[in-house]
This record gives sequence, C-alpha cells and structure tokens, in this order.
Amino acid sequence: MKAFKAPKSSLGDLDAEAAATLITAAADIAIIIDSAGAVRDVAFNSESLAQELAGQDSWLGRPWTDTVAPDSRPKVEALLADPGEAAARPWRHVNLLSARGASVPVLFSAVRLSKGGRAVAFGRDLRQLSALQQRLLEAQQSLDRDYSRLRSAETRYRLLFQLWSDPVLILDAAAQKVTETNQAADALLGRTPRRPQGRELLDIFAAKGRESVEMLLAGVRATGRADEVRVLLEDGKDIVVHASPFRQENAAYILVRLAIPNADANAIVLPKAKSKLLKLVENVPDAFVVTGPDGRIMTANAAFLDMAQLANEEQALGEPLERWLGQPGVELEVLTASLRQRGPVRLFSTSVRGEFGAVTEVEISAVSVMNGVGPCYGYAIRDVGPRVAPPMRPGTGRAPRSVEQLTELIGQVPLKDLVREATDVIERLCIEAALELTGDNRASAAEMLGLSRQSLYVKLRRYGLGDLPADGPE
Repeated sequence: MKAFKAPKSSLGDLDAEAAATLITAAADIAIIIDSAGAVRDVAFNSESLAQELAGQDSWLGRPWTDTVAPDSRPKVEALLADPGEAAARPWRHVNLLSARGASVPVLFSAVRLSKGGRAVAFGRDLRQLSALQQRLLEAQQSLDRDYSRLRSAETRYRLLFQLWSDPVLILDAAAQKVTETNQAADALLGRTPRRPQGRELLDIFAAKGRESVEMLLAGVRATGRADEVRVLLEDGKDIVVHASPFRQENAAYILVRLAIPNADANAIVLPKAKSKLLKLVENVPDAFVVTGPDGRIMTANAAFLDMAQLANEEQALGEPLERWLGQPGVELEVLTASLRQRGPVRLFSTSVRGEFGAVTEVEISAVSVMNGVGPCYGYAIRDVGPRVAPPMRPGTGRAPRSVEQLTELIGQVPLKDLVREATDVIERLCIEAALELTGDNRASAAEMLGLSRQSLYVKLRRYGLGDLPADGPE
C-alpha cells in the first residue's frame, strides 16, 4: 500500500460530511466502530447489498461481533485489534447476517482513526464471486462424478473383456495392427507381459485361410457392416472369425472375435450354400413365417416383424399366426385345411394387422413340410398394398358389411341383430374362400366346409353367390 505524499496540502480541510462521502464511495459497505467494538453507523454504496442487509439499523449500538456469523467473529476481533502499519492491514472474509438469517459474504479491512479510538471497516461485496465459486464447485463435483462413472464403466469393460472365454482382439482398421487383446487372445497369439508383441493376427491361421481373413477385414472396412468367415487355424482347428467395425476418437477400429463352432453332436451343420439361403430368407423384403401344426409361430424374418409392428422376434415366438392374419379363426384354418388336403397354396389374398393398427393387404403362398415329429407350415407373405383389388364375383348381391360397418351399428340395433349380422359376414367369407380354393368346385367346397351339397346350395342362394336356378340344383 502506498499512501498520499502530502495529504494535508492536497486534500485540504475535510469536514465530516466530505469524509463520510469519501468513505462511502470507497467501499460497498462501510461500518463505523467505536473503541468498545460497537457499531456506531453504517453506509452502503451498493443498493443490492443494502436490500440484502435490510434492517441494519438494529446494528447500531450492538457489538460488531454480534452482527456476523459465529465462524467470522474471530476475524472481526482480529480486524479491530491494533493493525499496526497501514501496509500490513489484512483483508478478511466475513459473513454478515441478513434479516432472513442468511450469510452475506463481504471482504473487510479496518482502519483505526487517530482520534477517539474509532475505526472504519471497509467492505467489498463478495456475493457474485461466491456464486461463481459455488457454480465452479458444483461443476467440479459433477465432473468428478462423471469421471467416477467412466472409470467404473471402464473397469467393468476391462474385467469383462479379459474374462471373455473367446479370443477377442481390437485391430487398427488402417494399419491392421493388433492394439488390444484379452487373455484368451494372448494365449493364442503367444503374447506375454515380457513379450507383448507376439505374432500378428494372420500368422495364427492356415495358409489357405489367411486370404479369407484378409478379404473379411477389407469387406468390413469398405461396407462398415459386421461379417464373419469360417477358416482353419494353423494347427488345423476349425474356427469362426467375427469382425465388427467401430469408431473411437475419430479413428476406425475392428473388433475381431474368434469363436469355436459348437461341437454338439446333434447340431446340424448346413452346407455353405444352404447357410447363405437362410441368410437371404432372413433379409428378403417379403415376410416369411414358420408355424407348427398348432399354428403357433416357430420363427419369423425381419420383414414379418416390420409388417406386424413388432420390436423383436421374441414377441412373435409361440404366438398364433392368426393373431395378425386376416379374420381370426377363419382364414388361417382355411389355409391349413387346404395345405393338409391339397398341398401348396399360392396367392391367397388376405391382410395382416399390425400391433398398432396398421393393416397391410397381402398375398400368401404356403407349403407344409414334415420335420420328423409332425408337419410344420411355411408362409411367404407379400405386401401387395393397393395394387391388387379382389375381383367381384358374378352374381354377387350387396357387399357384406365390414367390421368397421358393424361397429358403427353399435347402439343403433339390438345386440342379437349385430351377432346375426356378424355370423352372416363370417359365413359368407368362409364360403367365398372355399370356392376360391377349390376353383368354384362346389362339391369340394361343401366337403371342405363340412356341409352337405344341399346345405351349401341353400347358403349360396341366400347370399347371392354363384349362378343358381331359382328352383335349386339339377
């Protein structure tokens, strides 16, 4: 601190009002304390601080130590002690008590006047600095929590990575160099803590398999999609190489997993061409579903899951196909009966209902296959959308009511009439489907429906189907 060189001549005669103005302007808050340590007057240069410390008139006549927080009282006592030289006067952080009981941080320095033993405490408002420090502390604590979670996640990843029984390697996609391995891969590559380099990845494969692995890695880099190849190790063991690309810190890497094929004696090993065929069926745009003899789904491809609005195959497994197909309890039974009696079915028109209400017009081709225990049925379902409209059959009378039309009648007609109307709709649909499947052979259609020919003709006349003479069949 450097004082004025000639304060008496430069400042002149200052009266009390001028001195008070100077003291008020020099600090955000100024407190006059008498020789006994009691507050005699208070002045503010900060309007917000004055509002925060509203009610400071009650300080007058009270010891200054009573207006501060308990942890700040020793600091106030040190400020009021004889400060010695002006250059040695310290600044101390003092927490004043507001009328609401909150602590207001202020940085104080005290100067004792020459007359009367009074002192002036100059204060600087630290609220903004304290708020910034608090936000900095909260940000630091948040960063510490994030770092802790990241360290925990990395520890779990390292533990799982090392305990994985299959050899797993991470390759630099550009240089094809091994950057990280687990314990199983270290044993396969001959890596040890004393000899970390070991052999390169391609060295562990037989000469004929190295080219396949190189093509696999090149394909993964080019397409960005995971793939696999089955090759032989150098010692003649069969192994499947899985490669999956990923990016980290703007660099491309490949995760390589070496899996030993299942050696179960009951497992069926398909030829390479058949394996590719299954992959194609899984990825074709047409839906494909396999059901058991009870009509419950055994497997379904991705296209059917999209059509039925399902998230994964597990939601479809074990469920009846009729849950999503056409009219429940009618069309699937007609398909199944035709498969059992007449073999493959082609271009059967119906619809598929999604879980969220979407309805897709489709054509189904179906086939049955014996699997040793009983028949299983395969359904190829093609979305035809609005392209194909079912032709009107000659002699058809009024169109049957749809489900939506029946729903609109609720509240307008009695329940028994609704039930009768719904029964007529289902009966007509079954008869039309049977006629379609049998090529309009009414004898076969009657047999398929479990009716006598005479009963079928009565129903055909009732619904206006076909060309029947008024007096019945000949």
